[in-house]
Amino acid sequence: MKKLVFVFILFSTVAFSQNINNYKAVIIPLKYDFLKSENQYRLATLTKLNLQKAGFVAFYSNEDIPSEYKDRCSLLTVDVKKESGFLMTKLAVVFNDCFGKLVFQSEMGKSKLKEYESAYSEALNDAFRSINALNYKYELSQLPIQQVTQVIPVAVVNSPISSSATVVQDSPNTNAELLYAQATPTGYQLVDASPKVIFKLNKTSSPTFFTASKGSIQGVFIQKDNEWFFEYYENEKLFSELVRVKF
Repeated sequence: MKKLVFVFILFSTVAFSQNINNYKAVIIPLKYDFLKSENQYRLATLTKLNLQKAGFVAFYSNEDIPSEYKDRCSLLTVDVKKESGFLMTKLAVVFNDCFGKLVFQSEMGKSKLKEYESAYSEALNDAFRSINALNYKYELSQLPIQQVTQVIPVAVVNSPISSSATVVQDSPNTNAELLYAQATPTGYQLVDASPKVIFKLNKTSSPTFFTASKGSIQGVFIQKDNEWFFEYYENEKLFSELVRVKF
């Protein structure tokens, strides 16, 4: 006897390109980790000016992004890293993709100036020399595509689902206790009432999408229909865990 079952099949194309020319635009955070306030020493402004000079389309993280740039995986996120140095300011510019994976890091920019704003400006401009040398020009290419799931009716004859299919399942966490978000330098940590850290979230260019970890499990934390889900792979199956959280 044939049984009609519904199988959630995940169609996912992942092509991790390391070519910076494959990305349409760059998102700039207003504050880097080594700074105390947003756009301190005008470094966010200077980053945008340098990116535009190098040929990139650039947006601040708080800007409304045009619809043609809404695909987060077609965008890079820029960061500036400071390295300690004796009597010298050292800065490097880092580009990460939508999964937080490094795409490009500049050479270390340096300055021996003593005044902070002048030193940071000179070091950042120096770091952008290696970025300018890339001669960036956007080229359409296959980038990581957002996962799409479809419900497809499949007729089977008393047989298990093919091992080649990836099955989306819900982890049994619908009655989980409420977690509370605590801000961190890179995002949030979600704690229970004890308080014990349950999840660690890292920001991306989208306010409804975080890279996430739960202990040793790596995944993503996303908002769908006003609810939050932790999604991760285990044994080639995608699990989607409903999480109750108060930000």
